[in-house]
Amino acid sequence: MFAGIAGRYDIANRVLSLGIDRGWRRRLIQKVSDLNPRNVVDLATGSGDVALEMRQALAPSTEIRGMDFCEPMLVKARDKASELGFQDSVSFEMGDCLSLPLDDDSVDVLTISFGLRNLEDRQRGLSEILRVLNPEKGTLLVLEFTQPDAWFRPIYYLYLKLLLPILSGVLTGRPRAYRYLGCSIAAFPDKQNLAEEMLNAGFKRVGYRGMTASVVAIHEASLSLD
Repeated sequence: MFAGIAGRYDIANRVLSLGIDRGWRRRLIQKVSDLNPRNVVDLATGSGDVALEMRQALAPSTEIRGMDFCEPMLVKARDKASELGFQDSVSFEMGDCLSLPLDDDSVDVLTISFGLRNLEDRQRGLSEILRVLNPEKGTLLVLEFTQPDAWFRPIYYLYLKLLLPILSGVLTGRPRAYRYLGCSIAAFPDKQNLAEEMLNAGFKRVGYRGMTASVVAIHEASLSLD
């Protein structure tokens, strides 16, 4: 499904989110920058936007790796890195969130944008993320769709169920992929319940902030109580 929309993925995201997704990513990247990590892994990196924007925002000494299970998406990400001159300073490689090709305790910051929702087994994915994070200062930052504020919910679900498949069909020729998007959002936990899942997985401290009437939220989960 993701391979089928790789070629039109970026333009579809811009149009379907009315361009607001750029602001969401900027908030995420500012949080990463505030942590001043030595290395960052961007899971479910897709076409690489988050990893490439981190490369522009973070110190040159910060190692940045993007991982995804979909090779056509990674091809798109590598092409964009080459266009920006970042082909030697950001790596894009195959990586399954449920079985990461990373050493234990090796990552300072791990980001995942709009990918946690797609994991076949979310608890297993969170456990795998815990395994690879630095136990002293490791931090997980998740940018993901969530359940919107009550006043906006009827409008939002009308958009997801009726307008989104039509618009996405025009933009990508693959309306089925975006019908899946709507269904996966509707079934995803709200902010508080996702925070509880993270705590149950073993994170010590979890905070979150909703954005754009809580259409999306950023969750920050750390292994330290400090």
